[in-house]
Amino acid sequence: MIRVILTDIEGTTSDIHFVHNVLFPYAAKKLPYFVRAHTSDSAVAVCLDQVAELGHVSRDDIEALIATLLNWIAEDKKITPLKTLQGMIWKTGYETGAFKAHVYPDATRLLQQWHQHGLALYVYSSGSIAAQKLFFGYSEAGDLTPIFSGYFDTTTGPKREQQSYSAIQQAIGIPASEILFLSDIVEELDAASAAGMQTAWLQRDGSQALIEKTPHQCVRDFSELSLNKTR
Repeated sequence: MIRVILTDIEGTTSDIHFVHNVLFPYAAKKLPYFVRAHTSDSAVAVCLDQVAELGHVSRDDIEALIATLLNWIAEDKKITPLKTLQGMIWKTGYETGAFKAHVYPDATRLLQQWHQHGLALYVYSSGSIAAQKLFFGYSEAGDLTPIFSGYFDTTTGPKREQQSYSAIQQAIGIPASEILFLSDIVEELDAASAAGMQTAWLQRDGSQALIEKTPHQCVRDFSELSLNKTR
């Protein structure tokens, strides 16, 4: 029996184009000013320390740190200090009404339904936990945060590594076989499956490639998901 739904965001609950065409450009545009204006803020300073270490850049060279961050955005790097800073920048965008997060209607409907039926819902995304809360708090469907029991990001571990899902399972405290992980990335599903979780591959573009070869449940949207199907 599935008791917990663990879901990815980008390409799963939400259109990948919103992230790449709205959120990323907004962060890239605002990041240089944000970093220069907040270098003395403790939370920003911690991120910049990490950027300097990971990017092999002088901590005192603010412009080099900014250039490194902008390159990471362009390359869609899943690096924790970048994701943390992006979340800080997006907060202003959400709060000022510059944009609202896109969530597929089928995802909204089923997530709410599962919550009403007593399933625990969790999010695991490469975006920071703060960014995840903003995303669902300022969605086109309204504030969805009350339906979620918790959030996980890259501070738990990389999304394509088995130990990350084992850590999540331990944190949730439910047997892995009773957790269903949803994602559009097969490598993430493979890692979750290796940790003992049930898995479902969202293929929203309609492609059913490898459907005969994959151990994962394959669906086009949330309405096709079966909570009774096992590997």
